Amino acid sequence: MKNFKTEIKWALIFSFTTLFWMYLEKNIGLHDKYIAKQAIYTNLIAIPYIILFYLAIKEKKHEYFKGVMTWQQGLVSGGIMSVLIAILAPLVQYIVSKSVTPQYFENIISYTVESGTMSQESAQAYFSLKSYMIQSVFGSLAMGVVTSAIVSLFLKTPTKKKK
Repeated sequence: MKNFKTEIKWALIFSFTTLFWMYLEKNIGLHDKYIAKQAIYTNLIAIPYIILFYLAIKEKKHEYFKGVMTWQQGLVSGGIMSVLIAILAPLVQYIVSKSVTPQYFENIISYTVESGTMSQESAQAYFSLKSYMIQSVFGSLAMGVVTSAIVSLFLKTPTKKKK
């Protein structure tokens, strides 16, 4: 566990950031009054998420790898963090759905059905706690690994060219 303290720390920070973001969205009105705009503005969370991955992998490079890190080491660190985030994701979704914004699913189902985007049955299947838990696990893994790969390219220690 000592080897993964950086990843654990940042996975927890990531999860709390998600909870805070959902709280902001709810209080701004994106989960009810302005629900039509929610799909657009919720994507802005990618900015803090990328920053968190950058800070996490940078910390791993300096604290654990003593300033010398390969792309693969950064990718593995980010991958481990992604797995930890994915493990926490269902709990985060549960807290959001039950405490932060309990009417969200009801509101988004009504909006998508009334706007003609989905049928009642499709909307109920897609906008449910179970569906969001599954999406959050796989989304965390996929986006986390991709983000880790890109961030690690920038943070890897440059190799010296042989003459």
